[in-house]
Amino acid sequence: MDWFVNVFSVMQQWLFEILIQPIAFALGAGNLLENGYAATGWLLVGLMQIAVLVLVIGPAQRLWPVEAVTDRHAIRVDIVYTLLHRLGIFKLAMFFTFEEWALRLFSMIRAHGLPTLQLDQFWPGVSDVAWVSFLLYLVVFDALGYWVHRFQHRFQWWWQLHAVHHSQRQMTMWTDNRNHLLDSVLVDLTFVAVALLIGVGPSQFVALLAISQLFESLQHANLRWRWPIWAEKLLVSPRFHRRHHEMGLGHEPGRGASHRYGANFGVLFPCWDIIFRSASWQGGARPTGIDDQAIGRDYGRGFWAQQWLGIKRMLSIFSGRTGDKAVPARPVS
Repeated sequence: MDWFVNVFSVMQQWLFEILIQPIAFALGAGNLLENGYAATGWLLVGLMQIAVLVLVIGPAQRLWPVEAVTDRHAIRVDIVYTLLHRLGIFKLAMFFTFEEWALRLFSMIRAHGLPTLQLDQFWPGVSDVAWVSFLLYLVVFDALGYWVHRFQHRFQWWWQLHAVHHSQRQMTMWTDNRNHLLDSVLVDLTFVAVALLIGVGPSQFVALLAISQLFESLQHANLRWRWPIWAEKLLVSPRFHRRHHEMGLGHEPGRGASHRYGANFGVLFPCWDIIFRSASWQGGARPTGIDDQAIGRDYGRGFWAQQWLGIKRMLSIFSGRTGDKAVPARPVS
């Protein structure tokens, strides 16, 4: 772990000095170098992730696809989402806005006595072993991710944003980052707040999210991989997560859905779905998307259309205009 952190730090410093720092000075933004250095870390992680996608998961998709690629435009839009998130552009924007405000708020609350839990110090010796401490935080973050994901489906206003992600009917390794920007802001702030509360260090936070993101890209891949049942109960597989995206599963409340509000919400570990009885081991090769797409509801073809329609759907929930609400779910064979 220490070796990896050291190598990553050297690469981050090198990339910062040859690329980010000269750009910052050229733009007269030398006072923002600290934020730029942090953003360089996310850029480096994103470049490494994209390399794995292109060199490893991409060829696997072409060799063992679940379905034929019929909508390349939809995939190109997903690539835009991926580049926006994985290359640090979204994260940089968060640094200067919502996360900056959150840090100021926590600093102010701490000044009035709010302690940092330092979760890895609750057990003697854990904080001295880097990989054990990392695994502890990974499990905590994964449990958090499970409940955030359930709430995205459970609360109708939040679902209207999260529906952008589920409206993709041509799932590939690029689909993971296809999210409404406001949805991404809410999720990011939730994880940042918990990280601040339990004492996750900046480098640990980057590593935790980087590993989760890479696995989530694999889970969304167009891969016909049938894992042994014991493996599927240890890690979320592409088949297990594709089941989560299937039509007719009940992403929206309605009669006829096999699971109310959906199933298979786990991010890395399916144990949470098993414990809280939201696991479904069926399917894995059926059509994906949202039920009412089959009867003509438009969720947008392009990036900006998807963003606008998401806001419009959410506002319709708050305003009580039932005519703009989602069509009740219907099973689709």
